[in-house]
Amino acid sequence: MGFTTFLLNNRFLVLLATAVLVFVGVLAWIRLPIDAFPDVTNTQVMILSKAPGLAAVDVEQRVSYPIEQVMRGLPKVTQVRSISKAGLSQVVIIFEDGVETYWTRQVVFERLAMARENLPPGVEPELGPNSTGLGEIFQYTLEGDGQDAMELRTIQDWIVAPLLKPIPGVNEVNSFGGYLKQYQVVLAPDKLLKYGLTSAEVVEAVERSNANAGGGVVVRGWEQVYLRGVGLLADIPDIERIVLKSADGAPVYLRDVAEVVIGAEPRQGAVTRDGKGEVVAGMIIMLKGENSKDVVTRVKETVGKIQNTLPPGVRINVFYDRISLIEACIQTVMNALLEGGIFVILVLFLFLGELRTALIVVISLPLTFLATFIVMGRVDLSANLMSLGGLAFSVGMVVDASIVVVENIRRHFAHRHDHRQKRSIVAEAVAEVAKPVGFSVLIIAIVLVPLFTLAGIEGKMFAPLAWTMIIAMLVSLAVALVIVPVFAESLLKQGPERGFRFVARIRRGYTSLLGRALRHPMVTTAIAAGSLILAAVLVPFIGTEFMPPLDEGSIAVNVVRLPNASLEGSVKVAEFMEKRLLAFPEVQTVVSKTGRAEISEDPMGPEQTDLFIMLKPRNKW
Repeated sequence: MGFTTFLLNNRFLVLLATAVLVFVGVLAWIRLPIDAFPDVTNTQVMILSKAPGLAAVDVEQRVSYPIEQVMRGLPKVTQVRSISKAGLSQVVIIFEDGVETYWTRQVVFERLAMARENLPPGVEPELGPNSTGLGEIFQYTLEGDGQDAMELRTIQDWIVAPLLKPIPGVNEVNSFGGYLKQYQVVLAPDKLLKYGLTSAEVVEAVERSNANAGGGVVVRGWEQVYLRGVGLLADIPDIERIVLKSADGAPVYLRDVAEVVIGAEPRQGAVTRDGKGEVVAGMIIMLKGENSKDVVTRVKETVGKIQNTLPPGVRINVFYDRISLIEACIQTVMNALLEGGIFVILVLFLFLGELRTALIVVISLPLTFLATFIVMGRVDLSANLMSLGGLAFSVGMVVDASIVVVENIRRHFAHRHDHRQKRSIVAEAVAEVAKPVGFSVLIIAIVLVPLFTLAGIEGKMFAPLAWTMIIAMLVSLAVALVIVPVFAESLLKQGPERGFRFVARIRRGYTSLLGRALRHPMVTTAIAAGSLILAAVLVPFIGTEFMPPLDEGSIAVNVVRLPNASLEGSVKVAEFMEKRLLAFPEVQTVVSKTGRAEISEDPMGPEQTDLFIMLKPRNKW
C-alpha cells in the first residue's frame, strides 16, 4: 500500500515515465530484428570440394571419406555427414548447440590442412558460407535482349556480384545458370606428334607464359623506374603466340599445334524462366545472425543503382525477397492482435458498462507490448512468427491483471464517496488485490516453463514463444500495479457502478449456480472430474499443427526424374512445365532451377528441378 501511495503522490513522474516508455518502446520496435521464423538450423560448417571428372563413387572414396575421417576427431562435434555427387563433394560437420560460430570455422579450417594431403591433385576444398538454412534472402534473374547465356553469366560474375558482396550483412552471392566463359585450347594430336610435344608440355608452357614478373629498379639521377615484365594473357592472339619450343632454330607457337576457342566450363545446372529459355540467377546469402529485413532493404537499394550500370537491354528481374515473407508473417500476427484487441475492447465495454473503465484497460495493452519490445531487444530476441505469435496468444491474458485492479478500484469508488480520500481508496483497492494478482500471473508464467525443456528443432521453435509470453505476462503485472492505479485515479469518478441489464442477469445466474455448487460439493467434484476425463479422452481427436499457418503467396515444387536424365532434357521439360503453369491466371512468374551451380550448397543432380511458382496477389485472382 505504501508503494502505491508513493506512486499516486508522484503522479506526474509516473505519467512522464509512461511517456518515456512509449517513446523507447516505439524505438525498440523499429530496431527490433525482424524475421519470418526462428532460425532452427544447428551449428554447422560445410566443406565443398570440386572434383572435375570424378564419378560419384570416386568422389566418395577419394574426397568425401578422407575429409570425414579427419573431421571426426574435432571437439564438440555431434555428427559428420557427407553427400557425394559426380564432380562435387559436400561434407557437413554439426557441432553442439551454443558453440561459437567462428570458433567452429577456425577449427575446421585448421583440420582441413591435414585432409588436403590425401586428396587427388586439383581438388581444393573450401568452407561454405557462414550462413544458415534461412540464409537465402534475395533471388533474381539476369535477363537481356540480344545477350546469350554466356554473356549474361559474365555480367553477373564481373559486374553484379562484385557490387552486391560488399553490402553489410551479405555473406555470399551465388551465381546459377548460364555458361562460365573459358578460353579453351583444343589440341591436335597429329600436330603434337609432328613437333614431338606432349599435352603436359603444352599445359606447362601456357601456365608459364601467363604471368607478370618484376625486374627490379633502375635509378637515373633523381628518378627511379620500376621494371616489370608483362606476360598476362589478354585475348586469343596472345594465347596463340605462346612459344612451346624451338625446332631447328624456329619457334613452335601454340597455334601450330592447337586451336584456341572461347568455350564454356562443363556445367551441371541451368535456370529458365517463364518458358522463354535460359537466364542467369543470383542468390544473396545472408550472414548468420544478421537482421534479414535490414539486409534485404540494403540489397534492394543497391540493385536499383546497379541497374543503371548494366549494358543496354540487360535487366535485373527480382522474383523473391524475404521482405514479402516477413510482411506476410507480420500481417498474420497483426491480424491476430487486431482481432484480439477488438474482442477485448468489446467484452470489456459490455461487462464493465463504462467507457472510461474499459479505456484504462485497453491503454494497458499497448503499454505492455511496448515494454515487451524493449525487453526483447535487450535479450536479443527477434520478432518473428513465433515470438510475435506469443503476443497474439496472450492478448487476453496480459489484460487480466489490469482488469482486476481497475474493477476493484471501481467497486471501492461505488461504495465510498468521500472525494477527499480518493487517493487512499485507490491505494487500498490496489493493495487488496496485488498479492492474488501477482500469484495468478506468476502461475501462468510458470506453466510456460516446460516449453524450455524441448530440445532440437522444437526447442528452437517454441522457446521464443515461451520467452515472449513470460516477458509479456510479467510486464503486464508491472503495468497493472504501477501505471493503471494512476490512470484510474485520474479518469474514474466516484459513484454507483453501472452496467447493462444482461450482465446483471448473468451475475444473478452465476450467483445462483455458485450457491448450488457450494451446497453439493460432492456433485461439483464429480462433474469436474468427469469433465477432466472426457477432455483427456478427446485430446487425441483434436487436430494439431506444429506451426501457425502462413501463406507466403508462392509455391515450391521439386521435380525428380530418372537418375540418368541429362541436363538438356531436364531443361526442356522445365520450360514445358513453366508454359503450362503460366496458363493459370493466378500465376505471375515461374522460375526453374535444374541441377546445381558450379559450387553449390544444395548439391542437386541434373535430374532434379526446383520450380518456384510466384502467385499474383489474391485480389487479382
